[in-house]
Amino acid sequence: MIDAYEDPGTPDHRSGARYLWWLVTRQPGRCAAGAMFGSVWMVLLAATPYLMSRAIDDGLEPGDMGALALWSGALFAVGAFNAWLSIMRHRTMTRVRMDANFRTVKVVVRQAVRLGSSLSRQTGAGEVVTIGVGDVQTISQSLTVVGPGVGAVVAYLVVAVLLVSVSPLIAVVVLLGIPVIVLLVGPLLGRLQGSETEYRERQGVLTARIGDLAGGLRVLSGLGGKTLVADAFRRDSRRLREQGYRVGVVTSWVQALGIGLPTLFLAGVTWPAARLAARGDITVGQLVSVYGYVAMLVRPVAFWVECGYQISRGLVCARRVVRFLRLEPMPDTGTRDAPSEPSVLYDPGSGVRIRPGCLTALVAEHPADAVAVVDRLGRYTPSDATWGGARLEDIALDQIRDRILVAAHESDLFAGTLQDMIGPLRGAGNCATNHHAPADATPHHTATQTALHTAAAEDIVQALPDGLNTRMAAQARNLSGGQRQRIRLVRALLADPEILLAVEPTSALDAHTEATVADRLSKARHGRTTVVTTTSPLVLDRTDTVHYLVDGKVAASGSHHELLDTTPGYRALVARDTEEAAR
Repeated sequence: MIDAYEDPGTPDHRSGARYLWWLVTRQPGRCAAGAMFGSVWMVLLAATPYLMSRAIDDGLEPGDMGALALWSGALFAVGAFNAWLSIMRHRTMTRVRMDANFRTVKVVVRQAVRLGSSLSRQTGAGEVVTIGVGDVQTISQSLTVVGPGVGAVVAYLVVAVLLVSVSPLIAVVVLLGIPVIVLLVGPLLGRLQGSETEYRERQGVLTARIGDLAGGLRVLSGLGGKTLVADAFRRDSRRLREQGYRVGVVTSWVQALGIGLPTLFLAGVTWPAARLAARGDITVGQLVSVYGYVAMLVRPVAFWVECGYQISRGLVCARRVVRFLRLEPMPDTGTRDAPSEPSVLYDPGSGVRIRPGCLTALVAEHPADAVAVVDRLGRYTPSDATWGGARLEDIALDQIRDRILVAAHESDLFAGTLQDMIGPLRGAGNCATNHHAPADATPHHTATQTALHTAAAEDIVQALPDGLNTRMAAQARNLSGGQRQRIRLVRALLADPEILLAVEPTSALDAHTEATVADRLSKARHGRTTVVTTTSPLVLDRTDTVHYLVDGKVAASGSHHELLDTTPGYRALVARDTEEAAR
């Protein structure tokens, strides 16, 4: 079985069927063993009626107790050996399923890491969660076909040979009847794929809504929108339930026909066999064996139907995985080196020009316009933005990521200790500006304390039972919104980028804390390029340059006070915050 740290290999994502076959080829020995155990186990099930017929014809009917004991002993030995084979078959197939499960999880996680920042722009969180929670399990379950599925085919052929030796007529009836049963179930499997596909799509949408609802519950409660979102969730949940009922209807018919039709067929075959026995064309033992063979075929046919059912569902889920694996991250076509010294960042799409070493603010009537500028300057979306006169898309992406950091106000916070959450140290940064660290502090400790002080987050650490070693929940949900925002700022400051692009870094803070953070941030990043998107006058008052955006374009530029005096639209946008700050 695949090791937790083993390379899962390169998946075949040309189609869902090819992906399932790739999972089989990754463990050929185990799949072959499963097929062998399944085949021998099912063939020996067919041997039981044969041994029973010999015990009747050679021992019971003529009264030969020795022959009866011999064939009865053989029947017991075969049954015991088959019980062991059943254990081995189940154990092997469990390992096959677990390997497929873990391997799929690893390729999905690896793809998510590979996509990086482009992941959220290409697919929803609900889609990834649905793959990890439901699709992976369904895909692994579909690999059952390589064990009992192969065994069912082998057993079917063996029974066909045995029936020919008893009566060619019965053999023809059975060999033609069983495929007809399978074909009757086929259309239902096609319908099941359609219903299952729609169900999985709805499930992904609903999962995403659950995540959005849980993540923004406090905000929704404050805005009075919790009921509205909850009603939408209930509607989506009701539709998913109705679609689940449709899937259940088809599934119940598939499973019922898989068992019911072979059973009815058993009764239909028993009648001509009994007529042949009554005429003396076959012996009583052969009649028993015919009944046993056909009864035994109920299990292979049921396995075929079950395998068809599992493969249909597996293909649906594999297509979703393949669709995810086909996503590509933003292409890195850059070959040029980044500027060797601090240089101007320029976005032609908006007209925003960021001077090196300055604290610049972007103020927009629509916050999304400012975020779009930041995404272009950070090279998270295709654009004609330049850095030092060179197009960002022509510069090697790893150099851009190493020197330009986009700090989103809703960026993910991963579970772990608070120290792990804010991340490892990349550079000493502005350690010299920290006057609050002990004289014997290590560089890492000093940088951490400096970042905490700049973000006014020292009280957060002091309030936690184990300080920086306190275990934190995913997304730091055991902290308030303002505390999470300050922790995100600490993480950005610890990364110590040459250029920091921060989206609404203080929007969830109270006025006093916001003023403190704004003052300390301007001092800590003095002489380094920093861009913030905000409409807070407390932050704007400490910036070197403000760009006022209207419909995504620069309408005015200057200092905060200059724009207040000369630009009515800017003044109207920030006046409410000014009044609130004055109060």
